Amino acid sequence: MTPAWVPSPNRGPRRGGARPDLVVIHYTAMRDADAALERLCDATAQVSAHYLIAKTGEVIQMVDEADRAWHAGGGAWGRVRDVNSRSIGIELDNTGREPFSEPLMAALERLLAEIMARWPVSPRNVVGHEDVAPGRKIDPGGKFDWARLARRGLAARR
Repeated sequence: MTPAWVPSPNRGPRRGGARPDLVVIHYTAMRDADAALERLCDATAQVSAHYLIAKTGEVIQMVDEADRAWHAGGGAWGRVRDVNSRSIGIELDNTGREPFSEPLMAALERLLAEIMARWPVSPRNVVGHEDVAPGRKIDPGGKFDWARLARRGLAARR
C-alpha cells in the first residue's frame, strides 16, 4: 500500500528513544475526510495522526511512523504513560453514529497488517482511543467492528 502523503506540522520526535508498539484507532467525528485532514494539518490545532483512512478506502499519511504524532492526548495503556511516543495513530473517516464503510475497513486491515510487519505491535496492542483515555474518549465506538479485526489476527479485542 502506498498512501498519499500530506504532511502535518503537528509532529515531533518520539521521547526517550521510544519505538511504536501500539496502534490507537480513532474516528474523526467530522463531516468528511477533507475536513478531518484540514484539522489534522492545521498548526494551530496541535493535533495529528500518522494516517487518515477515508470512507472510500483512500489512505493518507500525515506523519512518518518513526515520528511522534499528536493523537492520543493524555492517556495510558498499561505502564505506558506517553501513548503518543509509543503508538501509531489511525484516524477513520466516521462520525461515530454510522457503520464503518467496507472500503475503509478493508484499507484498515491492509494498513494494520503492514504496520504489524514493520513494528513489534501485537494484536493486544491494537486499541481504541477509548481504551487509552477511558471516561474521556469514546472512539472508535460501538459501531466499530473489532471482531472483524480479531478474526484476522489484527486485534485481540471482542
